[in-house]
Amino acid sequence: MAIARCMFVVAVAVAVSLASPTTAATGVGRLLDERSLRAAATCSEFPQMCHAKGSPGPDCCRRRCADVRTDSLNCGRCGRRCRYGWACCRGRCVNIMYDAKNCGGCRRRCPKGSFCTYGMCSYAS
Repeated sequence: MAIARCMFVVAVAVAVSLASPTTAATGVGRLLDERSLRAAATCSEFPQMCHAKGSPGPDCCRRRCADVRTDSLNCGRCGRRCRYGWACCRGRCVNIMYDAKNCGGCRRRCPKGSFCTYGMCSYAS
């Protein structure tokens, strides 16, 4: 009886090892493998990776992909940061709280005769 149990355990272990080969990574191991490969590749070595779908942007700044037209940490050029309360609109840092052409966000223009106050168009004089 004990020998039969031992043979059953060995047979199950062999079946499990054959069902999931160690060469093909699955589950959590596959995710870890993908992350290590993705972390090893930088845009300074492979510039085309910034043009791939799902990339943060087409430009390479400090070995990372970025969009210099919208990224507040790389506004207009690599490393140029926008101040607190300012946003990157078309590669320029603008104060979205008081800029009439970018009131409350990029390209949100106030109508003629009004001005931008605290990110909202105001008609009061």
